[in-house]
Amino acid sequence: MRSGPIRVLIVDDSALMRRMIADMIAANPAFAVAGTACNGREAVEKSQTLRPDVITMDIEMPVMDGITALAEIMQRQPTPVVMLSSRTRHGATETLRSLELGAVDFVCKPSGAISMDLAEVRHLLWSKVRLAASARLLAGVRTQVSSPAPVPPVRRAGAGPADLVVVIAASTGGPRALEEVIPRLPADLPACVLVAQHMPAGFTSAMAARLDSLSALSVREAADRDVVDAGSVLVAPGGKHLVITPARRAATEDGPPVWGVRPAADLLMRSAAEVYGSACVGVVLTGMGRDGAEGAAAIRRAGGRVVAQDEATSVVYGMPKAAVEHAGVDASVPLDLVAKTVCQLVERQATRVHTP
Repeated sequence: MRSGPIRVLIVDDSALMRRMIADMIAANPAFAVAGTACNGREAVEKSQTLRPDVITMDIEMPVMDGITALAEIMQRQPTPVVMLSSRTRHGATETLRSLELGAVDFVCKPSGAISMDLAEVRHLLWSKVRLAASARLLAGVRTQVSSPAPVPPVRRAGAGPADLVVVIAASTGGPRALEEVIPRLPADLPACVLVAQHMPAGFTSAMAARLDSLSALSVREAADRDVVDAGSVLVAPGGKHLVITPARRAATEDGPPVWGVRPAADLLMRSAAEVYGSACVGVVLTGMGRDGAEGAAAIRRAGGRVVAQDEATSVVYGMPKAAVEHAGVDASVPLDLVAKTVCQLVERQATRVHTP
């Protein structure tokens, strides 16, 4: 058990931002400012000398940018890192790259310059730093995967409406986990894959594009009235809920957050269970909280199957644990076996669906 406050190293090239973030950190007795750095090179050095519990890292900095610094820190002195990201297209791409390299999570910088109101993100920053301090660093996950993703991807054209669906719930650590799962699903998967990854608006389109470049399946951000096609992956837009309609089309909604998040996997999973019944496989990956647990229970009640990521390979085991405890699962497996297990469960459910 931790004794004393969580010590935070603040990295930003703006003196104003460093001071404002330090003030926010110092305002909570659960945290303490371990030090500050004005560029990536200084961050690498101070991560070794100060040995903070968590680092907040800007991306665009002189001397050494945040992405390069993150990679060096993960090699030299692995430390939980929360990135400070802009909402621009470039910012979203760089943020996803940082998550691939081992950053635990990110916080969007408020827009504006001198007038920016960091008070709007203070509580979010506190929650992300607290979560990062307890997260499991999995620097070696990518080297543990046994089967390589297809390169270049070979796609199947004209698959048509799906008779089965796979619904994936993910949060903290999810973007990295999804890159270990989606590219290992085959082009002839007789199902549509639906993903609810907790992310704000502006980031899921970049994530979908990244997954699409790696995968045999066609991956895109979901839009209203998208057909639920076999051989495709629909990613819930950041900041919106995604559900499946009785006509087996996608629908995005601006309803209130569920469990404090939007998109919420529970809504997507419940709608999939209602529409597809037993022709549904649920997957609960790494993440904080319990989103996905009730959806997993709905899938199992409808006769579908559920797989959860195991504790050892989860950055945060909260969501998979809640699914195991609340819904029960058909399999709890390491990240490198999730795709294989999904294929097995899809094949099993396909046999049931197509057997008179």
